[in-house]
Amino acid sequence: MKTTNLFPLLLLFLVASCASVRVNSDYDKNVDFTQYKTYAFFKNGIDKVEISDLDKKRILRSIDEEMAAKGLTKSETPDLLVNINTKSEKNVNVNQFYAGYGYGWGFGWNPYWGNNTSISTSTEGILTIDLIDAKKKELIWQGEGSGTLTQDTHKKDENIKEFVSKILAQYPPVKK
Repeated sequence: MKTTNLFPLLLLFLVASCASVRVNSDYDKNVDFTQYKTYAFFKNGIDKVEISDLDKKRILRSIDEEMAAKGLTKSETPDLLVNINTKSEKNVNVNQFYAGYGYGWGFGWNPYWGNNTSISTSTEGILTIDLIDAKKKELIWQGEGSGTLTQDTHKKDENIKEFVSKILAQYPPVKK
C-alpha cells in the first residue's frame, strides 16, 4: 500500500479539524441578493452591543474590508443595513488523569493510586452578523460564527478578522 496517497488526505483532515471558527448562516430564500450594492451600519443596534468600543471598531473594520472585497460600497442611502450582536461564555475544563497502581518509597513499600488533575479555562464567543433590507426593514440574511476568543491584544485583530471573514464567506448565499 502506498502511503504517499494518504498524506494529502491526512493533511486535509488535520487542517479541517483545527478550524477555530464554526459558522452557519440562514437567509430569506425569496430574496434576489444581486440587487444589493451598498450598505451602512445600523447604528442603533450596534450601539446596544455590550463589548468594548475597541472590539466594536475591530469588528466593523473587518466587515468593511469583507464587504468591499465583495464589491459592496458604504453609502448614506444604503440597500443593506448591517447589524452585529455578540455573546460570550467562559468554559472551565477539568481533566483528571489516572497514573495507575504502583509502589513507592516512603516508610516502607506502600501501594498507592496516583492521579493528576488539570484545570483550564477558555472563553467561547459568538458573533452574529445581520443583513437587513434597508427599504423594507426586514432581516434577509444572518450569519453566525462561534469559537474560542483570545485575550491577547496582539492577536485580537487576527481573531476578529477570522470570525468576520468566515461568517461573510457565506454571503451572498448560493441557492440550491
